[in-house]
Amino acid sequence: MIHWKKLFEDKERQFWLLHSGGWLGFALVFYLGSFLHDMRSIWLFVIILNAYAGWLLTIPLRYLFRRLWRLEPWAMILAALASSYVMAILWTVVKNLNYWELYKHGYRPDEWIYYFSNSVNSFSVIVCWSGLYFGIKYYRLMVQEKQNALNASTMAHQAHLRMLRYQLNPHFLFNTLNAISTLILIKDNQTANAMVSRLSDFLRYSLDKDPIKKVPLEQELQAIDLYLDIEKVRFEDRLTVTQDIAPDTREALVPSLILQPLIENAIKYAIAKLEAGGIISIKAKSFGQDLLLEVADNGPGAKIIDGQLSRSNGVGIPNIKERLTSLYGDNFSFVITDNKPSGVKVSIRIPFQVGQDASQD
Repeated sequence: MIHWKKLFEDKERQFWLLHSGGWLGFALVFYLGSFLHDMRSIWLFVIILNAYAGWLLTIPLRYLFRRLWRLEPWAMILAALASSYVMAILWTVVKNLNYWELYKHGYRPDEWIYYFSNSVNSFSVIVCWSGLYFGIKYYRLMVQEKQNALNASTMAHQAHLRMLRYQLNPHFLFNTLNAISTLILIKDNQTANAMVSRLSDFLRYSLDKDPIKKVPLEQELQAIDLYLDIEKVRFEDRLTVTQDIAPDTREALVPSLILQPLIENAIKYAIAKLEAGGIISIKAKSFGQDLLLEVADNGPGAKIIDGQLSRSNGVGIPNIKERLTSLYGDNFSFVITDNKPSGVKVSIRIPFQVGQDASQD
């Protein structure tokens, strides 16, 4: 049994089926209409020839319309109408040669009127073919866009699960809870209580935020402050954080918790390895239509190949790139470079968006 859905999934197969079926329907309609008149046996042959000529002549339009698709709408419509008219004239000539009476007796002066009316009919049929072609093509693009949106949604939710697993990894929770336990043992209950409160706020933020949606950078920085307050209890004076945030970027929309894994990496691979501690800098600025984000440290550095870390056992970096891909497609950049004089610098470029979450439009 033929699976009709699979039969139409291939674009090339779909075109030829619809193209041939349409002209077969054209021939059938004209054949049925011929019963209203004095039908001759040769008329069926003429109908078949006319339909076959239309089938052949509209094939070049398909390849022409592929090029027209890149034009502006008004230019595309005018070019499509002009090319359809030219093809209709050619089809009219072929049809008139197919009509037996015209071929047998030749043209008479009064038949120029017939020729003109026949060309109008041909043009209307070719325009209908062209309209169906563009309509089906546009419908396929809409279906493809919808499928891409569904795929992006699926990717985002999968990335969200990995992000949560990363944020709630045993090392982070163990170190945080161990620090709280130590504070309780030394009877620093006020600091311990503040740390528990910050941990609760941070976990609530990470659980509540949908990775498909975006939040203002100001809100993202507040969540980062909660996370850093927890880490500062562990590292005390060994952890220094500087922020250089341009005022016009604070309302810019960014993916929720896009910076936290980068800062956690900086703490794990830079601050924790420096006996005297180190510095993490966070920067944000606008450039044209883009938002530029940067997280850098002054740690021992890492091996970087083609703008990416050589180590492949991490979860945070792949998580970020997957989320950026699902939200922005190809319209972003994610580059890791050596920081000067030492350390690692991560730079992110995304479209500058403000107001309502553009990913939901």
